Amino acid sequence: MSTSKSSERHIVCVARARPEHRDRVKELLLELIGPSRSEAGCLYYDLYQKADEPDVFTLVDGWVSEQAIADHLAHPNVPRVTDQLLPLLASPLEVTTSVRISDPD
Repeated sequence: MSTSKSSERHIVCVARARPEHRDRVKELLLELIGPSRSEAGCLYYDLYQKADEPDVFTLVDGWVSEQAIADHLAHPNVPRVTDQLLPLLASPLEVTTSVRISDPD
């Protein structure tokens, strides 16, 4: 898929699990990976767990455009997971969207 780097959008989403729900939060977040990576506008979609704070998970994903993000959020898997995820969190999701300003090389 051809895209202008300036139209790409990169998202960092931090989820802080309640300690007693850590394993379930991890399972739910992992359920997002495969379907998201197979979406047409997805550049990458990765999940991380903080080594020194295991209740903190970070999704880092890239999309070809704002429209690709909108399409992703409309994918049935996203609300299905989110509806189950939110009650298990210690705080609201922290979502940051960025654009690339450096050359990729």
